[in-house]
Amino acid sequence: MKKVIDLFAGCGGFSVGFQQAGFQIVKAVEFDKQIADSYIRNHAGTQMLAEDIGKVDNENYFSEHEANVIIGGPPCQGFSMSGERIRANVFKDDPRNYLFKHYLNVVKIVKPDFFVFENVKGILTMKNGEIFNEILKAFSDKTNFDGAKYFVSHRLVKAVEFGIPQKRERVIILGSRDKNVDFNKYFEKTFQKFQNKNADFLKPVTAWDAISNLPQTTENGKIKNPKTKTDFQNYLSSENQIITNHYTPNHSEKAIERMNQIKNGENWTSLKDDIKSVHSGSYGRLKKDDVAPTIVTRFDTPSGGKFIHPIENRTLTPREAARIQSFPDDFVFTGTKSSICKQIGNAVPPKLAYFLAEIIKEIYNDNTAKT
Repeated sequence: MKKVIDLFAGCGGFSVGFQQAGFQIVKAVEFDKQIADSYIRNHAGTQMLAEDIGKVDNENYFSEHEANVIIGGPPCQGFSMSGERIRANVFKDDPRNYLFKHYLNVVKIVKPDFFVFENVKGILTMKNGEIFNEILKAFSDKTNFDGAKYFVSHRLVKAVEFGIPQKRERVIILGSRDKNVDFNKYFEKTFQKFQNKNADFLKPVTAWDAISNLPQTTENGKIKNPKTKTDFQNYLSSENQIITNHYTPNHSEKAIERMNQIKNGENWTSLKDDIKSVHSGSYGRLKKDDVAPTIVTRFDTPSGGKFIHPIENRTLTPREAARIQSFPDDFVFTGTKSSICKQIGNAVPPKLAYFLAEIIKEIYNDNTAKT
């Protein structure tokens, strides 16, 4: 079984996908202690380093060849386009833009066969592409790896391409040690393989396909495991009798009154109130027959985007947002409500992670066949 290290792991969406594909997650790093606890709750067999990665990216915590693959992506706030709009004066010098160097340090020590680096679309244009080019250059530089070389390629992927019901776009960087792997070729090969053997995995899914069988919310978030109504729900289904994190959102009477005015697919522009909206999708109600926007950390806030339930006058619950992110129903998010929203919004969709893991397996299989 191939071994994996997950850096900037969050609650573990990346890890879930790779585990589903048959990889063993041996170690993870997550700075936020509360989020690290959530990761531990769902990945009992993984060693968690709940510490600042700048303090553990050394030989005291990592060793050569302890893993075959390194996965992860530094926090994306510094790269995000929304961050640029909100923090225009400090955006270019955001220190989080250079957290990839700690990721690089771990790759230097471990020397994995592959690394998979995920980040937001904005990384491509940050500082006119300078940051992205610096990342590619650093990972391609032989002097960083004792004369060895990582062949690096990248691709912009869309969540909807993998049967995930949201408009999430992410940049994936693949690094292959000593072998020049054509990432795009293997992406297409794996995609075709899914189309031939597991077409349901790629089938388009709406937001309603994801959440329609969930019952009324509860104060503690615990509900009886409902019967599945769609293939997507069945894919995420659990054998547990109880599902968690489906609790009633806390909204003011004013917010509920506003949500009551908004019909399917509408947003704050339909309100009678004269409100100032920072986000163009504020007070947006999800369309039943469409995908959701990118799930962000404020999906529980009506003004945070288009996250109002298609029928009810409330925002999405964490379980509903987790469904749209493609987390399995038996994944339990722990911590405060704000932390749980952060965990879900910042996560790599497990379904996307699974597909990326299958690409790595495809490369391993080809290499084995040649030897």
